[in-house]
Amino acid sequence: MFSLDKFKNKNQVTRADENYAIIGLGKFGGALCKQLAAENQEILAIDTKEKLVNRYMNIANKAVIADAQDEEALRKLNIEAFDHVFITIGSDIQASVLSALNCKDLGVKDLICKAQDRSHARILERIGADQIVQPESDMAKRIVMHHRQPHIIDYLDLSEDVTLAEVEVNNKEYTERTLGELSLRNNFDVNVIAIIQKDHVDVYPDARSIIHHKDMLAVIGSVDAVNNFDQEFNES
Repeated sequence: MFSLDKFKNKNQVTRADENYAIIGLGKFGGALCKQLAAENQEILAIDTKEKLVNRYMNIANKAVIADAQDEEALRKLNIEAFDHVFITIGSDIQASVLSALNCKDLGVKDLICKAQDRSHARILERIGADQIVQPESDMAKRIVMHHRQPHIIDYLDLSEDVTLAEVEVNNKEYTERTLGELSLRNNFDVNVIAIIQKDHVDVYPDARSIIHHKDMLAVIGSVDAVNNFDQEFNES
C-alpha cells in the first residue's frame, strides 16, 4: 500500500496504486494540479522555478525544483513509477520535447503532453507521447461549436470523425414520443446514450424511453450527423 509519509519525506518516490507527476506549473499545469488535488489524487509537482514550486507546496503531496531536461534529475525522482505523467511546459518547445524524450527513455508508461501547435504535437507523437492535448485549440473548437450550434450544450471529440454531444430538444414535433417511435439511429445516424432531465438521468435508455421538451440528449455519431440532428431537433 502506498505511504503518503514516504511520498513526502524521501527523495525517491515510491509507487502508488494511482499517482500523477506534473512537469510544468504554469496556468495549465497549475490548474491540473489543483483539480487532481481536489479529487484527492496523489501528485508530484515539478518546475524549475522556485516561486511556482512554493505556490503548489501545500496543494501537491510533494513539489520539487527540478529540470526535466536533465534525465538524472527525473531518475532520482523515480519518474517511471508514476501511473500518469503530464508535461505541461508552456512556450518552451525544446524543454517540452527533451522532457518528453527523457520520460520515455526512463520508461514512463502513460505520458500526456501539452502541445503549442500541430508541429509541436507531431514531434511529441514521434517521441511516443501517449496522449497530446492542445488546450487553446480544444477551447476554441468548443466556442465555435457553441456559437454555430447554440443548442449543443457540450461536446467531446472521440476521433477526427466521431463526436459525443449534449443536444437540447426544442422541436415539439419530436417530444412526448418514445425513442422507438423516433428511430434516431435509422433516421439521423446517431445513438442516444443518455437522456438528461432536471431531476433524472436515464443512462442507456431503451426504446420505451420518452423524450420531453427541453430534455438533453447525449448522442454519439459523426460530426455531420450530430450537427444535422441538432438542427432538426431545434427547428421552431
